[in-house]
Amino acid sequence: MPKSKSKNIVTVALVQMKTSADPAANLTKAMVQIRAAAQQGAQIVCLQELFQSRYFCQSEDASNFKLAEPIPGASTNALGALAREKKIVIIASLFERRSAGIYHNTAVVMDADGSIVGKYRKMHIPDDPLYYEKFYFAPGDLGFPSFQTRYARVGVLVCWDQWFPEAARLCALSGAQILFYPTAIGWIPNEPRRTAQNQRDAWELMQRAHAIANGVYVASVNRVGREGKVKFWGGSFVSGPLGEVLNRAGGDREEVLTAKCDLLRIDEARQSWPFLRDRRIDAYGFLQARYLDACGDVR
Repeated sequence: MPKSKSKNIVTVALVQMKTSADPAANLTKAMVQIRAAAQQGAQIVCLQELFQSRYFCQSEDASNFKLAEPIPGASTNALGALAREKKIVIIASLFERRSAGIYHNTAVVMDADGSIVGKYRKMHIPDDPLYYEKFYFAPGDLGFPSFQTRYARVGVLVCWDQWFPEAARLCALSGAQILFYPTAIGWIPNEPRRTAQNQRDAWELMQRAHAIANGVYVASVNRVGREGKVKFWGGSFVSGPLGEVLNRAGGDREEVLTAKCDLLRIDEARQSWPFLRDRRIDAYGFLQARYLDACGDVR
């Protein structure tokens, strides 16, 4: 018996917020915003990258390791209880202390009963000016999974992952219907205005392209406000499987952004543009090479 259309429409929410230097206050604030999202009908709520602290990766400072916590731990316990109370799915990006000396940038998916259905450890770790993440995070080792929740099958990728088509494709191939990208990205000092705007536009276009190439929904939630030398540009958005923007937040204020995702449109998009059908999986072996020369040989 086919599902009714209403059961295939999932409301997602993105919590775009400013953070303070107080992790406990940030957690409390996030939970208030999650409650607001649930009040608006959200069934899946995603928080921004490392939402419990300011973006500390702007410098290499060993004292920041004290911000890390185990998973499960106090934060997942609090968020899991809220997920169970509101019967919603919560996706939270945390600084994971796996063991002494091993830390990850980890996203946790808590189902509507409060249980942890899975976690994703950020695979692509940047090392750029004001984004010194390699000092803090070991690369992820859980691959690119997706997780079945009460309302949809979701994949979670984190910030720098959003520039890699391979990551989105592997999540989609594992069954993800909605890709969530908790993010911390913004403008750095002294960039030419046009360069900065081009980078901002490329950030959104890249993720909308993932939606098109894989026939999935993409939901990206970014920070907002100035922290240290970085002005985070907000602009959280949800894209449909044809790359259309369903809703977009502003660039300078906190928002709880919601959008309705009709999961039936995934089949429609993939039937119209059958990219997965026409992939030449027999010819992609060299994607595992770092670089090829002009003759197609591994270098």
